[in-house]
Amino acid sequence: MICDVCGKDGARVRQVTRSYGEGENLLIIENIPLVTCPNCGASYFTAETLHEIERIKLHRHSFARKQLVAIAEFV
Repeated sequence: MICDVCGKDGARVRQVTRSYGEGENLLIIENIPLVTCPNCGASYFTAETLHEIERIKLHRHSFARKQLVAIAEFV
């Protein structure tokens, strides 16, 4: 895959988890495709992925399942 930042071949897609909001509005989205480039070190979401994240956030009640989440702080 060609990196959109440096233009070199070798970029890979990996799945990541991101959290949005806090408290009762916390939403965790799993398996988001993130492009990473070993050449320039860039990591980015494509425009298509960002649009899908916004769609999921907007319609969170249709997509999300309720689950208890343990939270730890890095000290």
